[in-house]
Amino acid sequence: MKSWLWILAFVAAGAQAADEDGPTPCDNVETSQQSLDCSVYNRKTAEGELNDAYNGLNARVTAQYGDQPAVLKDYLAKVKAAQDLWHKLRDADCAVEVLEADKDGNSSQTALNDCMAQRSDERSEYLQTIGTQGEENDAPDQ
Repeated sequence: MKSWLWILAFVAAGAQAADEDGPTPCDNVETSQQSLDCSVYNRKTAEGELNDAYNGLNARVTAQYGDQPAVLKDYLAKVKAAQDLWHKLRDADCAVEVLEADKDGNSSQTALNDCMAQRSDERSEYLQTIGTQGEENDAPDQ
């Protein structure tokens, strides 16, 4: 089971890397429609990275506590609850930010996408730090 989770993580990372090599809708943005297209792309990319970070956290926790089923179950349940609450907070915060955007044209949707992408990037970075404390202590001093 552990090796299967790691394989999925590597495949997802490889697919992400392949996407970064080609042109994106964010190249040469000059119009409001291009800005919207870029914001959609950034949101989808950030949410994909968020899913990867969440799955990576679950894999790390499973690897660390796989021999302690009760602890593992509790840890994963708390991580899921926190993630669900975070999604609600992100959605509510971004809804507030969009209130300030111009309601005409694409600007409110662009603002929403930009907010969701930014918050998802921040959450991804945070999730990548959880469950790595033991790994930092195992690293040799330089």
